[in-house]
Amino acid sequence: MTMRKKKAAFSVYLDPEIMKRLSAYAARREQPMSLIAEAAVASFLSPDADERREAAIAKRLDQQDRRLARLERDVGIAVETLALFIRFWLTTTPPLPEPAAQAARAKAGARYDNFVAALGRRLNEGPKLRQEIMEDMDLPPTSHQDHNETQM
Repeated sequence: MTMRKKKAAFSVYLDPEIMKRLSAYAARREQPMSLIAEAAVASFLSPDADERREAAIAKRLDQQDRRLARLERDVGIAVETLALFIRFWLTTTPPLPEPAAQAARAKAGARYDNFVAALGRRLNEGPKLRQEIMEDMDLPPTSHQDHNETQM
């Protein structure tokens, strides 16, 4: 029969909140608190702990980078859309004669309110313009694009 080495006792002082969390975790896992504390210390002292921490940070940074790239793309789409609309509107809309211009200014408030309401519905219900525009070729297509490609 193999003789087990006796574990050494070690006293530690914990913040009451940490102690409460440790106790609750041990109760949920139905494990002794000393076993959980021992595993936590072993993980902290593990030679690969730094690598794991670095990998977790790198993963988070990659996620942030992708989100920032999407945000940059969406802002670019919004700017180009607005510029295209303004150019189109300015080139195709003739100036109104003065009596008609006065009537248009009087009706402008109601038309703007209708526009804002329609925009609100579109933002709440979708689809978003960015979902309708093809992603960069190196990114995987969305399910909306898959649907369109199968119909072609």
